[in-house]
Amino acid sequence: MVKRVFLVVLDSFGLGFAPDEKAFGDEGSNTLASVLSKTNTPLNNLAKMGLFNIVGHQDQRILDYISKFPDLSRPIGAYARLCELSNGKDTTIGHWEMSGIISTDPMPTFPNGFPQEVLEKLSNATGRRILCNKPYSGTKVIEDYGQEHLDTGALIVYTSADSVMQIAAHEDIIPVDELYSICKKAREIMTGKYAVGRIIARPFVGVLGSFTRTSNRHDFSLEAPSATLLDVMKHYSYRVISIGKIKDIFASRGITDAFHTSSNDEGIETLLATMDQDFNGLCFVNLVDFDMVYGHRNDIDGYAKAISTFDSALGKVLDKLLPDDLLIVTADHGCDPSTESTDHSRETVPLMIYGKGYELPSNLGELTGFNNISTIIQNSLMSRVIENRFNPPTLSHKYDSSNLLSYVDMTNLKVDATYEDIEALVNNAIASNAASVCVQPSFVSHASDIASGRLAICTVIGFPNGYSTCATKVFEAKEACDNGASEIDMVVNLTHIKSKRFDYVSKEIAALSNAVHEKGAILKVIIETCFLTEEEKVTLCRIVTEAKADFIKTSTGFGTAGATIEDVKLMKANIGPDVQIKAAGGIRSFELAQEMIDAGANRIGASGLK
Repeated sequence: MVKRVFLVVLDSFGLGFAPDEKAFGDEGSNTLASVLSKTNTPLNNLAKMGLFNIVGHQDQRILDYISKFPDLSRPIGAYARLCELSNGKDTTIGHWEMSGIISTDPMPTFPNGFPQEVLEKLSNATGRRILCNKPYSGTKVIEDYGQEHLDTGALIVYTSADSVMQIAAHEDIIPVDELYSICKKAREIMTGKYAVGRIIARPFVGVLGSFTRTSNRHDFSLEAPSATLLDVMKHYSYRVISIGKIKDIFASRGITDAFHTSSNDEGIETLLATMDQDFNGLCFVNLVDFDMVYGHRNDIDGYAKAISTFDSALGKVLDKLLPDDLLIVTADHGCDPSTESTDHSRETVPLMIYGKGYELPSNLGELTGFNNISTIIQNSLMSRVIENRFNPPTLSHKYDSSNLLSYVDMTNLKVDATYEDIEALVNNAIASNAASVCVQPSFVSHASDIASGRLAICTVIGFPNGYSTCATKVFEAKEACDNGASEIDMVVNLTHIKSKRFDYVSKEIAALSNAVHEKGAILKVIIETCFLTEEEKVTLCRIVTEAKADFIKTSTGFGTAGATIEDVKLMKANIGPDVQIKAAGGIRSFELAQEMIDAGANRIGASGLK
């Protein structure tokens, strides 16, 4: 069994010859061939990984390079050419596909600039005018609009052939943190038909004639539509270490540790340092300079030098591999620096593997789908623990204001519920785009099997009276997560609250919060408001916030009363900004559910709404 996987993405290092390159306007693009035409050193470590033995190298520039260095190292591991399945050629879609998500619909692009309604919303949200609003080169746009930005403070907003909105600002005019805040507002605006893959902050410095982009770039990505390999790994308590912009690409989901880097060199140094750590999981690296610094700027010479530098570093990586390690080197798309375009290109990419289970040279041919990578990682690292029961937490669920059921945890906690009842509940919830289903712990596996990743599964712990010991609740919660639950509703110990043993209550909630979060799930704390004084409710709001629970929930539905508008408003006024509210108990009409949401509830627990 593999213990550590190192997945290194050479951003934009394509191999050309995508079967559908013509449909994307990229016929003839070949990043590798262009780079090799300017490479004057033998790339022996990439040769060891099998780069020059991958099937289908037909471009004469590649063949000329190989003939120039007849003593290139022979392969030591497995290698293949990967063809992308998803409908796109950008960073987000490429990385999503590596993690198991095939995007059949392309993300929106704006070749004529963004619609006026988008610009008006952005301008109103930021109090600043908009400049440019065209597809543009990132370096050229600050050259052409930088001075006007300095004079007026207006935002430089531009796009490319990819699904992106980029916002450039001089760091002396708009500080980096403010620019990030502006991009977050843009991310909130760019939803629905305008949901671009990334909002990119592009800070720059300098004066007219010498404007320079800084390393403070930050991507605000669209969240993946369903669970990724990273979510699954975190759920099963593996470490998922992000180096470079991986955390940004996945909108922070599924990440346990993150290291921002400002260059390829820093990314490689961080990778080598991480290889000295003892961990069980995935180290996911993106080396962005190939794309950002060289590909988009049509700098073939710079790209060639960067590949030579990486090849030297790759030797150090190979030397540091342990017997239980696996190294995978690949790319997410192309960006041929020899073409007139400065945009990404639809190309095949390399798949090069060496380590445990892949110690012998093996030509895997041409494979369809970047998702082969997620399959390799799961089979190598996780085959003994994966039971395909993971369901994404509802924190990633998208609410739809036109569909009230998208706020609802459809619930069946009846003592006489049957397997058929649970199957009907799950299917109804999926059809309704509900937030989750909430079922008894004994039904979690059954519900998870039916949902098959299409719906979050919630269950209850210490239910309905909260009498169980802390250790029992922790065990129940972990078992529920292992059975497929991604959301845990835990009842607090009311006897300790009434005894004013708030120290115990605090420790119990914190213990559950840690246990549930280690499993990649979320925790909701049921405080049973009908038995509490206002002072006790306020105290519990503080405790739940400090324990880093995800939700505070009004009621079990089994007490003397359920949720009230007054309690929801009280909670809203006393919880921290990272805590959400679930109103449950006695909510039987759509009208009352809407009133609860208007009062501040983020989620509704209900067994039926009319």
